[in-house]
Amino acid sequence: MSRFRSHMSIVAIASAVLVMPGVLAAQAPAKVDLTGKWQFSVTTSAGAGTPTVTLKQLGDSLTGHYSSPVLGEADLKGTVTNGKFGFTFPAEVQGASLVVKYNGTVESKDELKGTVDLGGQATGTFTAKRQ
Repeated sequence: MSRFRSHMSIVAIASAVLVMPGVLAAQAPAKVDLTGKWQFSVTTSAGAGTPTVTLKQLGDSLTGHYSSPVLGEADLKGTVTNGKFGFTFPAEVQGASLVVKYNGTVESKDELKGTVDLGGQATGTFTAKRQ
């Protein structure tokens, strides 16, 4: 009887090893290339805006350009990993220099959402759609 149990244990472990990669692959977020032009809709404690962000993704690195009437024009840098992304850029508001930080999740190949921190002066949320 103990030989049978040992054999069944080996079969169970082997089955788990064979099935596990498929389960893990199903849970891993799909890789999406964020390269392109995005229209953001931002709401913060200091107001709302609709900046345009152009992203270029190379591996896990993001570079690009931010453009809005409120914060002006700025080059940005960031990363994207496992369905999450973040980028920062310098800005000047009423004579004060600050670093703007966007952090979010990839909702689909054409939709993003997350939070924004305007250098500790204001915080908020955003959604974005690929143009």
